[in-house]
Amino acid sequence: MDNEIERDTRTILIVDDEQPIVDILVYNLQKEGYNTIEASDGITAIDVALEKKPDLILLDIMLPKLDGLSVCKRIKNSLNVPIIMLTAKDSEIDKILGLELGADDYITKPFSVRELVARVKANLRKIEVVSEIQTINQTTEAKQKENKIVVGDLQLDLDKFEVKVRGEIIDLTLREFEVLKFLASQPEQVVTRETLLEKVWGYEYYGDIRTVDVTVRRIREKIERDTSMPKILMTKRGVGYYIADK
Repeated sequence: MDNEIERDTRTILIVDDEQPIVDILVYNLQKEGYNTIEASDGITAIDVALEKKPDLILLDIMLPKLDGLSVCKRIKNSLNVPIIMLTAKDSEIDKILGLELGADDYITKPFSVRELVARVKANLRKIEVVSEIQTINQTTEAKQKENKIVVGDLQLDLDKFEVKVRGEIIDLTLREFEVLKFLASQPEQVVTRETLLEKVWGYEYYGDIRTVDVTVRRIREKIERDTSMPKILMTKRGVGYYIADK
């Protein structure tokens, strides 16, 4: 019951200049128990996000005044909030997830309401889990040394959500950190894309495998000296990914 009450207080910012789409999203998200706020252009979206600090943002790419990709980047510079991009073009997926924008997920128009709600729930659930972990960590300082994963040149501090490679701190998004943590917790063990999608993103049926591939590529750009010859985050062709233990 407490979890339901907590979920009902979650606020979602909907950013889209097509009012019919906004109306559909507002109706269905409020029916699920979420609070909703709206913005119809990029500049307003940034102002509302920074003022209201929503728990999740649904962000269209094509917006007046400032495009969604720029909005995403600016918001992520200030807030650690999950952002689901809404795109009309399947070909824009790499651009959404591959650049240093911090987008957590995407969904292609036209989308089913059921799929969108599933994505919203999955991303909010991941944030709740992380929040619970942070709360637990704050009260268990004695275990701080145990809350580290070290594999070769890679070191993850689970208390600080910090990653170091060869002693240098690497700036990762929450999603990238979770992917790396899941793989590093079982070095040399190949993990399939489907498993990563289920365990890290939190949904099994609505995910797109390319989300995993693009996120892994983004991580490699940050932790590898040469992305064409990775030494840390390895690919098992046709199977999945693993962390090299050496």
